[in-house]
Amino acid sequence: MSRRPLFVVSCLAFGYAFLYLPIASMVVFSFNASQLVTVWDSAHSPTLHWFAALFQDQEMLGAAWISLKVGLINATGATILGTLAGYGLARFEKFRGRFTLNAMTTAPLVMPEVITGLSLLLMFVALDQSIGWPAGRGVGTMIMAHMTFSMAYVTVVVRSRMATFDRSLEEAAMDLGARPVKVFFVITLPIVLPAILAGWLLAFTLSWDDLVISSFTSGPSSSTLPMVVFSKVRLGVSPEINALATLTIGTVALLVTGASLWIARRDAARTVATG
Repeated sequence: MSRRPLFVVSCLAFGYAFLYLPIASMVVFSFNASQLVTVWDSAHSPTLHWFAALFQDQEMLGAAWISLKVGLINATGATILGTLAGYGLARFEKFRGRFTLNAMTTAPLVMPEVITGLSLLLMFVALDQSIGWPAGRGVGTMIMAHMTFSMAYVTVVVRSRMATFDRSLEEAAMDLGARPVKVFFVITLPIVLPAILAGWLLAFTLSWDDLVISSFTSGPSSSTLPMVVFSKVRLGVSPEINALATLTIGTVALLVTGASLWIARRDAARTVATG
C-alpha cells in the first residue's frame, strides 16, 4: 500500500516535468543575450532585447493582426452557428434531417485537417471559376474555413450543456405568464452562457493555433502567425520565437487566472445568496 502513492506521485511528477520543463526552458531562454537558443550567455545579464526585436518585426506583427482578426470573427460566427445547432439538436429530438445535421456537425471533429483543407481549397477554386466568388483566397476564405471546424466544437459543448438542462425552470416561468422568447433570454440563455463562452474561447484558440487548414485556404498576403512561425522555424529557431512564446504563455496565464478568480467569486456570491 505504501508503494502505490509513491508510484502515482512519481508518474505525476514525470508527466508534469515532461510537459512543462520545455516550456519553462523556452521562457528562460527568451531572456538570453545570446543568439543561440540553447546556450546561455553567462557573460551578459538577462535582457529584453528579443522582445523589443519582436515588436519591430513587421512581418510577425502583421501575421499576428491577421490571426487575431480571423480568430475573433471566426469565434463569433462559429459560436452563433454552433449554439443554434447545439440548441436544435438538444431540444428537437425528431425532425427531418436531424441525422444529417448531427453527422455534419460532428464530422469535422474526426476529419483529418489535411482532408478538410484540401476539400475547402478545391471548393473555393471551383466557386471562383464558376461564379467568380470568392475572388482568390485570403482572410475571407480562411474565416469560412475555420468556421467549418470550429462550429463543430461549439455545437458539442452547447449540446452537452443543454442535455443536462433542467427544463422545469422554463416550465415554471411559462406557468407564471412569461412568453417563450422572454423565457429564453431570462432563463435559458444565462444558464447556458458559460458553455457558450467556453465554446467561443475554444473556437478562438483553435483558429489562432491552426496551421494546416490556413495553409490551404490563405492567399499570398494573408499569412497567419502560425504560418510565419513555421516558416521561420524551418530555417532555425530564433530567440524572437522564444519571446513570442513567452508573451503567449503570459497572456494565457493571465486570462486563465482571471477567469478562475471570476468563477470562484461568482460561486462564493451564489453560496452566500443561497445560504
